[in-house]
Amino acid sequence: MAAKPRKPFLLRVSPEVLAAVEALAAGELRSTNAQIEVLLREALARRGIRTGKPDS
Repeated sequence: MAAKPRKPFLLRVSPEVLAAVEALAAGELRSTNAQIEVLLREALARRGIRTGKPDS
């Protein structure tokens, strides 16, 4: 099964927020990019917005 294509985009974020995400990602054995995606999916789910991918 081929992976769905991902759309790259530029993200500007404060150094403090990035450091917090990087630390969280390291603690959960994820890349920073994967952690940002997890956090976005969790935020969308809390608002009742489905992304098409089941929660892990």
